[in-house]
Amino acid sequence: MKVVKDMMTTDIESCSVDSNVYEIAKKMSDKEVGSIPICDEQNHLIGMVTDRDLVVRGYAQKKAGSTPVTDVMSEELVTCEPNTSLKEASGVMSEKQIRRLPIVDQGKLVGIVSLGDLSLDKYSNEAAGHALEEISERPELH
Repeated sequence: MKVVKDMMTTDIESCSVDSNVYEIAKKMSDKEVGSIPICDEQNHLIGMVTDRDLVVRGYAQKKAGSTPVTDVMSEELVTCEPNTSLKEASGVMSEKQIRRLPIVDQGKLVGIVSLGDLSLDKYSNEAAGHALEEISERPELH
C-alpha cells in the first residue's frame, strides 16, 4: 500500500508570521503555486495561505499588501502524517473539501500532497478523481 510520503512534494516554499500579504502573493506567483505554508523558526506548521485566502480575506476586504499574513491565513489546519495511506489522504481531502494536504511529522512540515500528486499514481488516480468530484460539488442552495 502506498503512503503519502511516496507521493508528497518535499520542495516546499514557506513563509513566517512576519510576512505580509504582498510577500505571500509574490512568492505564489514566482513559484507558480496556489498555497504557502506558514511555519515558525523550527518549521512547525502554524497556518496556510491559499490564493483563495488572499482574494477572499485580503483583497476583497480591501486589505493592503502590507497586511500581516496572520490576517488572511487559515489556522484550523487539516494535516496527515507521512505514513498515511493515499486512500486515507484522498478521503480526508474529499471530506474536508481541500485540494492541498500538508504532511507533518511531529508537528513539523515535511511535505504537501495535492490532488494533482494523487492523480499521478495509477492506484490513487481513482481516489483523486473521487476527491476532486466531492470537492468540486456545489452544495444545494435552499
